[in-house]
Amino acid sequence: MRQTRDIMGMPVIVEIVGGDEAALEAVFAYFRGIDEQFSPYKKESEVSRLSDGRLAKSAASREMREVLLLAEQTKRETNGYFDIYTPSGSFDPSGLVKGWAIQKAAQLLHDRGHHNFWVEAGGDIQTSGRNAEGGEWSAGIRNPFNSSEIVKVVYPRGAGIATSGTYVRGSHIYDPHLGAPVRSELVSLTVIGKNVYEADRFATAAFAMGRDGMYFIEQHPELEGYAIDVQCRATLTSGFAGYTIAAKPSGAKVLAEELPERSEFSDAGTFVPDGSRISLPTYATS
Repeated sequence: MRQTRDIMGMPVIVEIVGGDEAALEAVFAYFRGIDEQFSPYKKESEVSRLSDGRLAKSAASREMREVLLLAEQTKRETNGYFDIYTPSGSFDPSGLVKGWAIQKAAQLLHDRGHHNFWVEAGGDIQTSGRNAEGGEWSAGIRNPFNSSEIVKVVYPRGAGIATSGTYVRGSHIYDPHLGAPVRSELVSLTVIGKNVYEADRFATAAFAMGRDGMYFIEQHPELEGYAIDVQCRATLTSGFAGYTIAAKPSGAKVLAEELPERSEFSDAGTFVPDGSRISLPTYATS
């Protein structure tokens, strides 16, 4: 059972193998609630009321306090490259909330006894178990220069996938250290993490780092990355290729759409940090 609905200004896709209408409705209702609470575009959302001072942090909801704590943790872990406060001083936790909400929705399905599903919001994905054919779930990484093409197919096997970039929404990601939109050779950066929350928050921060973002991802063994730059060159972390091999190719399924994989896309090769060639930055991990 699969449905797509427009929530939070983006398509939300849920497929539950052997699921029922009640489970689907529960997930979509959860996302609608997240939108009402966390949207910076809704005047009466909790985020908007915190941002303009109508609501004190001490009066924030349990969910909002959790997000604030996670945002502060992520800021520390990324050397300040993740920040929920914009250069204008407004409060916008969107760079963390989407992945966090998808992960919560996945947990909701697990709690209801469903263990084979796909949950996606705006291209960020959490899968669990197997697809309806009994094969592995697979996801396509789009060519940022031609959205009708898939440049890589990955098999997450329960991991989460998130992509940050400028090719859809333009320069909307800020470098907190400069207080300005990111100016980078990269146009997209896809991160695979142990779950979509981890992938989403680190994809946002790593993209803000520019080229150094791939070094940051490489330094974290629980993360893998695939970056595409303005010259149409792809760079992948040393363990990324492990996610491109299907255990059972005959059961593979690209849920987003049946799109061709562009085999001639230029891979720059496996990314291996070389301290003698490029000085690696050091990031806090706790």
